[in-house]
Amino acid sequence: MPLIPEEPQIHESAQGPRATPASGRTAPTPRPVPGPRPAAPSRPGRPGPLRPTPPVQRTPREVASKPGPSGAAAAATPQIQLIPASVEGALDAAEEAVDLLLESGRAPGDVLVITTGEQHPWAAHELSFGETSYWAQHDAGDDVFYTDATVAARAASRPVVVVAVNGGSEAAAASALSLAHSRAGALLIVCGDPQRINSVLGAGV
Repeated sequence: MPLIPEEPQIHESAQGPRATPASGRTAPTPRPVPGPRPAAPSRPGRPGPLRPTPPVQRTPREVASKPGPSGAAAAATPQIQLIPASVEGALDAAEEAVDLLLESGRAPGDVLVITTGEQHPWAAHELSFGETSYWAQHDAGDDVFYTDATVAARAASRPVVVVAVNGGSEAAAASALSLAHSRAGALLIVCGDPQRINSVLGAGV
């Protein structure tokens, strides 16, 4: 008879520990469930405000870059150098200026030479093969390019522009100097009569 009451006691003690871990297991499970759920809606909300923030940082950079072009434009204003020469000697003076530029380390492709009167012999020679090959050499940009004031508008900008005022009308000289000033990136060298050049530069540039 004593064995009968002991058996239910064993069962009760076995049920007791089983119930407690079950309750211990159920208690932690609801705790993490609400935790991630509120965190989940907050995550999509966080990137939302972060996205407008980078554009705000980019706009100052864009604004900062805007002065860059204006600064570059200001830096692009070429220095003007005048070499006194007669109409007959302007072309020779321009040739000497080009030689000095190349000797100082300036790349040939950096130099553009414009004549206001008679064409440079190189330009006349190259044009005898046709305008296509002539302008192809200009586009290649690997050598000094000589052109006439009448077609100089087709020439692209180069760091150095040399103008030989070797004839032509005042209007032609003025337009050539104005064009040369806009095409010269760093240096504009003008060879000719100083009084004539100064009057033209003051009016046309």
